Amino acid sequence: MSGQSQRLTVVPTVTMLGAMKARLIGATRGHALLKKKSDALTVQFRQILKKIVSTKESMGEIMKASSFALTEAKYVAGENIKHVVLENVKNATLKVRSRQENVAGVKLPKFEYFSEGETKADLTGLARGGQQVQACRAAYVKSIELLVELASLQTSFVTLDEAIKTTNRRVNALESVVKPRLENTISYIKGELDELEREDFFRLKKIQGFKKREVERQLAAAKQFAELQVAEKVSLQKGVSINSAHNLLSATTQKDDDIIF
Repeated sequence: MSGQSQRLTVVPTVTMLGAMKARLIGATRGHALLKKKSDALTVQFRQILKKIVSTKESMGEIMKASSFALTEAKYVAGENIKHVVLENVKNATLKVRSRQENVAGVKLPKFEYFSEGETKADLTGLARGGQQVQACRAAYVKSIELLVELASLQTSFVTLDEAIKTTNRRVNALESVVKPRLENTISYIKGELDELEREDFFRLKKIQGFKKREVERQLAAAKQFAELQVAEKVSLQKGVSINSAHNLLSATTQKDDDIIF
């Protein structure tokens, strides 16, 4: 129904045929470009998925090691180390910033961690537990770095998923709706133009036939007028009627024809 409704709104002219062909070429190129974009995004999507799987697998081991390091620190330095650690830490040394990465026209958010400031090598007041607290801190720093990487991968994964769905919808629309509709319209215009060409040819043949009959009629009238003039001249020369002159001329013409044959 959609193709039929579009056909009814199109004027079948040569100009419109050229415009429809240009639109079909543009739709074909757009379909090819969107298909390449979808393939590129799908490749990137699969790579990110593999990274997410491997990161989540290693995340369990790292979080397990971090929790065990915290338990060791509490065992060595005592249970009440939270307040002492907070007193020795003034500003955050590990921070996160975001940037964007362009993949086939899609901007993917990326998170990066960076260190700012210096970290003390020992913690005053923790005695022999300071070394174990530093080891616990290093373990949790690794956990934070892995969490930042996982958050970046997860965000890129969701963004790519939406971009792939949108691109595939456009590809399917061009392939299943736009291109067939344009092709049907071009076929309709070509059929109408062929029909108009046949009508023009038939009209020219009819005009040529009419002109030919008109010329024959004028030649017959001229011949009849010439014969009448000759008959009048013969009638005046021999003193006979016009009908007798006509009969005499007919007999002479018939005799000439018999001689020829």
